[in-house]
Amino acid sequence: METSAGIQASLAGRYASALFDLASEAGTVTAVESDLDKLEAGLSESSELAMLTTSPKVSRDAAKKALWGVAAIMGLSELTQNFLGTLAQNRRLSKLPDIIRSFRSIAAAQRGEVSAEVASAHALTDAQLDQLKAKLTQREGRTVKLTSKVDPDLLGGLVVTIGSKRIDGSIRTRLNSLSQAMKA
Repeated sequence: METSAGIQASLAGRYASALFDLASEAGTVTAVESDLDKLEAGLSESSELAMLTTSPKVSRDAAKKALWGVAAIMGLSELTQNFLGTLAQNRRLSKLPDIIRSFRSIAAAQRGEVSAEVASAHALTDAQLDQLKAKLTQREGRTVKLTSKVDPDLLGGLVVTIGSKRIDGSIRTRLNSLSQAMKA
């Protein structure tokens, strides 16, 4: 497997690479990616789950048992459950969001995809997301996997991030530029 040096250099990247290698050998990359999506949603929706992964007061064994219970309820694969147990045992659960991000990057690179994130002031419709995805795919020359988030601070417009590139068409940025130009 070939991954970027930046991903492998980080702690989260090393864990993500190890998980990807195990999932690849077992032929369950898609299932693990789906498990990680469920986990990410769970972390954002449940403050208790987020606290479980970050609190130093929770013992390793207690975190491991609790996460196995959560994983069983979520229907996560055995590989993902064991991985969570390893993270709990090594006190690395706080790195879970970074590990998920790194795993997605590795999986996307293996599929020849590029990941992009679009932030908008209001939720985009499926048609708007499809149109944006088509334009980005054409621009990048590779399949683009698009994730979206809402950031009301943008006021309007979009901010698209593809790897280290950022396309900022937000009203907030335009107003800030206008403000700077008026000061000069």
